[in-house]
Amino acid sequence: MIPRVNLITLAVADLAVSRAFYERLGWKAKAASNPYVAFFDLNGLILSLYGKDALAGDTGIADAKAGCVTMAINLESQDAVDAAMAEAMGAGATLLTAPHDTPWGGYVGYFADPDGHPWELACVPMFPFDANGRLILD
Repeated sequence: MIPRVNLITLAVADLAVSRAFYERLGWKAKAASNPYVAFFDLNGLILSLYGKDALAGDTGIADAKAGCVTMAINLESQDAVDAAMAEAMGAGATLLTAPHDTPWGGYVGYFADPDGHPWELACVPMFPFDANGRLILD
């Protein structure tokens, strides 16, 4: 598996309130943001703000609450996501959500490390990579 983190997602109680907070810090929401998720480019690492209930539904973590954090490794293809998930399972991960197509056009799955930290493996065709493997959101 490629040792990188492309995106960190914070589960938030109120997306509008959280987005406004980060914008007051001077951070600019990316054009890919929408009423359900806000994205901020942190010099090559993407911060995502996502409603806690939506994140609970995506990950299968029933008690996901505001303050929950997931990390994502974005990959170039669905096959790469499947291979990385198989590698994680072989290393002792716990499957949270098997890789699957999403309504918004991505392909994602979640696993937990031995301490329960949730990781997302994702192929998001609308977020290509630059030459350094960083996501491009605009």
